[in-house]
Amino acid sequence: MFWISSTAHAKKLMPTAATDIAYQVDNLYSFLLISSFIACAILIGGMIFFAHKYKRKSVHAKSAYITHNVFLEFLWSFIPLVIFLAVFAWGWLIFHDMRSMPKDALEIHVRGKQWAWEAEYKSGVKAANLIKVPINKDVKLILTSTDVLHSFYVPSFRIKQDAVPGRYTALWFNANKFGEFHIFCTEYCGTQHSGMIGKLHVVTQQEYDQWLEEESKFNTLPLAQKGEKLFQLKACSGCHSVKNSAVLAGPSLYKKFGTEEELKDGMKIAVDESYIRESILTPNAKIVKGFNAGVMPTFQGQLSEDELAALIEYLKTTK
Repeated sequence: MFWISSTAHAKKLMPTAATDIAYQVDNLYSFLLISSFIACAILIGGMIFFAHKYKRKSVHAKSAYITHNVFLEFLWSFIPLVIFLAVFAWGWLIFHDMRSMPKDALEIHVRGKQWAWEAEYKSGVKAANLIKVPINKDVKLILTSTDVLHSFYVPSFRIKQDAVPGRYTALWFNANKFGEFHIFCTEYCGTQHSGMIGKLHVVTQQEYDQWLEEESKFNTLPLAQKGEKLFQLKACSGCHSVKNSAVLAGPSLYKKFGTEEELKDGMKIAVDESYIRESILTPNAKIVKGFNAGVMPTFQGQLSEDELAALIEYLKTTK
């Protein structure tokens, strides 16, 4: 991946390194590139040189008898072996640092779902496609998935870990640069896989504490505003548009409340509170014309009555 600096406009081979481990990975990668280039130059250059020097001069020319050289044969086997062992040890040390979870790290639960990342802090604060952390702080991410296999990847941190349904995996980092960094899913997880993109914000400790305090006020929001946050948090926006009539993986919900929806069997049904509730909890009960069953997962047991009411009130405001 190429990254272009917004200030220097200079191309870099790798994304901006924002952790110490990222620098270590880059150093190892640079060594592999340089050593491979040197080895390639020696091999190909040597072949060209000897092919030219000892090429046949005439039709009747004969090559002199050449014996093998034990010392040279030993060297061209031993030197690569030493380099490979050094690279193995170097890589193992980096991997060991990446997999050794620090004590007293800030722990954040991250759940992958089609098609969003949901982060939950110990204080109860939740965020969709957003992880905010303080700078120079050890952070441990505890990963899982609510549906299919996902893979959590932050290029600038050089970290990647699968999020597996039914089990927990983990990774850690310590960001040393302020800024906003991309989060990707690198395991194909469905039709909207390419849109499963999040942001990781590295801020000061003061900004982090202030953000947590502001987010903790979520439960005191008006019902419609709470529903709007839930709509993002539960990744509903990945499949349903509420800003316009654009059709994504699911039907648009823009100006939908209070109208009639045509179903796959030709029937028409009023889009009211009961219909929305049923569509959230048992999405395959009534399939909208032009869409297929089994695309939307059920949220049965994942939403409280208060959260359902908030979502419904929010959808009323989109008309």
